[in-house]
Amino acid sequence: MNAVVTPSPVLCADIGGSYIKFGLSPQPSDVVGLDKIAMPAHCWDEFVGALKKLVSAHQAHYAADTPLAISAAGIVSPTGEVFASNIPAFSGHLLVTELTQCLNRQVWLANDADCFALAEATQGRGKGLPIVFAAILGTGVGGGLVINGQTVSGADGLTGEWGHGPITRTELQLDGARYSLPRQPCSCGQSGCLDTYGGARGLEKIHLLLHGQSADSRTIIGHWQRDEPHARLTVAAWLQVVSEPLAYCLNMTGASLIVVGGGLAAVEPLIEALDRLVRQLILRRSPDPVVVAGRFSQQGGLVGASVLGHMRAAGR
Repeated sequence: MNAVVTPSPVLCADIGGSYIKFGLSPQPSDVVGLDKIAMPAHCWDEFVGALKKLVSAHQAHYAADTPLAISAAGIVSPTGEVFASNIPAFSGHLLVTELTQCLNRQVWLANDADCFALAEATQGRGKGLPIVFAAILGTGVGGGLVINGQTVSGADGLTGEWGHGPITRTELQLDGARYSLPRQPCSCGQSGCLDTYGGARGLEKIHLLLHGQSADSRTIIGHWQRDEPHARLTVAAWLQVVSEPLAYCLNMTGASLIVVGGGLAAVEPLIEALDRLVRQLILRRSPDPVVVAGRFSQQGGLVGASVLGHMRAAGR
């Protein structure tokens, strides 16, 4: 009889521009949240100090050499640098090498969208499926791709960035009238990227362009759910803009399922409406949803980091 191998625990952290979420994972499907603190996003030394305090404050729960897996905002290069991040403290640092030395333990690192994709493909809505694409619809737009339980990391760490590249539509037909969306400058240096219209801030931009009124995304969604005419038009425009690039992603990757994370994933009727449009645009015909809200849409970074840690600890 083969002995049952019990996985060793790993530490996991989800690092964003505002907070560090810190936890302990006895096994990939189980994450115990230990702490959440403000992220010192502008100073490397303060960031390292914050991580050291988190590790030492809870050391009674784990061994001194317990490894740490991190989910971080930004593009993670093969060298462990993080680019295009909203965390200035990361600039110019080799995170994996430097944190492994500073914390006296093995550190692994992955992009937050990749971690969300990994969580959903191995423990969430995409469990058991060969190809899962994760689409982040939060403040902006991001993505990740998992094939056979492994994240796909492309050249320079770039994979799944469907938010960058020109949007498919600038001319919209809504309720019998034509509307034009200008190509907005994007933080990546291009103009017209989906990232400028696809997330929550993009929804607000569309509303302002169509109606000349400022409103936050929660207000717009709330009015849409009550069938208010202006909000209905705004959401219809947003759905047109987002559904076509998302359909391209599904056609190109061959994904069985697109799992959505980020704040907009919490609006179930919105994701259902997006799914209906995407199914009309893809090459294959599916009676079942192909776009769904993730099981870990709000905690995917931490759960994905735990999965990453256990995989790396097992040599995968």
